[in-house]
Amino acid sequence: MATLRARLIERVKEFGVEDRPLPGRDDGFSALCYRGTPFAHFHHDNELDIRLTKTVISREGLQHPPGSIAHPNRSKKSAWIEIRFHTPAEVDRVVRLVKLAIDAL
Repeated sequence: MATLRARLIERVKEFGVEDRPLPGRDDGFSALCYRGTPFAHFHHDNELDIRLTKTVISREGLQHPPGSIAHPNRSKKSAWIEIRFHTPAEVDRVVRLVKLAIDAL
């Protein structure tokens, strides 16, 4: 059975998004790129750090997750937001956010 991360990657490939693991890293970090431009990256299998706009983050009601290890002091004004996903329904939500992110590039 495919992991949720693998499902997410397969779904966003439909939009022309490419998953690019970084050479020399074995911690699961990889970037999502659209037309060569990175706009998101995985911290681990169930967390995507994605560049949206402050407007989209506010409109979608997104909040910086508690207990963030990667970016514990990120500004509330940042256009980047960490999104955690643990269910197929949450993957659907992240796919929608990826589409919003690439539409803004």
